[in-house]
Amino acid sequence: MKKATLFLVFLHSFSGTAQENIKQTKQDNDLKLSALPYYSFGKGIGITSPDSLYQLNIRFRMQNRVTYLENDREVGAYDGQIRRLRLRLDGYVGSPKFLYAVQLSFAPGDVGEIKDGENLNIIRDAVVFYRPNKHWNISFGQTKLPGNRQRVNSSGGLQLTDRSINNARFTIDRDFGFQIHNMNEFKDKFSYNFKTAISSGEGRNITGNADAGVAVTGKVELLPFGSFTKDGTYFEGDIIREKRPKLLLSGAFQQNNHAKRTQGQLGNDLFEARTMKAVMLDVMLKYNGWAAMSSYMSRATSRNAVTVNPEDSSKSNFAYVGSGFDYQLSYNFPSNYEVIGRYSTQKLGKDIQALAPDSKQYTVGLTKYIWEHSFKLQSELTFDTLNYFDGSIKNNWYVRFQVEIGI
Repeated sequence: MKKATLFLVFLHSFSGTAQENIKQTKQDNDLKLSALPYYSFGKGIGITSPDSLYQLNIRFRMQNRVTYLENDREVGAYDGQIRRLRLRLDGYVGSPKFLYAVQLSFAPGDVGEIKDGENLNIIRDAVVFYRPNKHWNISFGQTKLPGNRQRVNSSGGLQLTDRSINNARFTIDRDFGFQIHNMNEFKDKFSYNFKTAISSGEGRNITGNADAGVAVTGKVELLPFGSFTKDGTYFEGDIIREKRPKLLLSGAFQQNNHAKRTQGQLGNDLFEARTMKAVMLDVMLKYNGWAAMSSYMSRATSRNAVTVNPEDSSKSNFAYVGSGFDYQLSYNFPSNYEVIGRYSTQKLGKDIQALAPDSKQYTVGLTKYIWEHSFKLQSELTFDTLNYFDGSIKNNWYVRFQVEIGI
């Protein structure tokens, strides 16, 4: 009886004895699991059984940053931190058609403050997939919903050190539930994808909050000129330098019934549940080092967004309703130095105009890609303008340097 042995390989180094159909299925899986919220360059480190019955791939990444910031009427300050520290495990069991993905976060900014009565927020993704062929992904577990492009893209695939102010307020992020994605991407000809999800609506790592409400999400993606090279829709900037123009048009809608948090799947608890509707539209264009992105996001509630504590009317909070636009343009030089500019504007809903400011954000950045997005040096300068209901204005700014590295 032969002893089972394990050996370290890169993902693309499969055993020559594996059956051709298993090889082909795995090749189709590379970077094609549309629900996986990761950017990948290379294949990570993998452990594969000689009979190809199971596989474990291991990846990590971290972001270290230092920031100098000045807020209006406040003394300037320095901040240094590990912004993100992630460990990712994925692979398959029995057949490449049955996959799993786990992502854990360990940085304080990822986990958040530990509070009495709340769950520890280490688990970002824990999801199983059934992938019968290259056109269908069926998943169950906790992972990103098919929402706005900037959120679907991994934070490791961003050009700037953080996402926009609109993503911070209006994204739908992660949730626990079922997803079905129908993928129809072809090289250099019209392509399209349909993505749906039914989820709890409570966000990640929430227990003991059961109710009759669920969140229903749907998304359509159109690629008029065919698929992007190396799945370029899943990372920002044209680091591949597309030889032909590539365009993505997408629209997503979510209705989160009886949401209990200020931003649907995110934020603090509301005093009373609200049904929330979110709209997310995106455009992405890449060609010969140039990349342009634009997005629109909004959230509305079925009733007044403000909720009041029934036991103390002096205490209230609100669902973050309103809308915003992002515009982003970049050019990646052949030397892999990239210049980026982004402009964002955000307008709040009338229910909460007296409670929070409208805002605008201006950002310019310079990035040096050493190993695509997996090893890069990022710097940026950002200005924020906050316009309050009483006519007052605050201006804040920061300058930041960040190093990202991972496998």
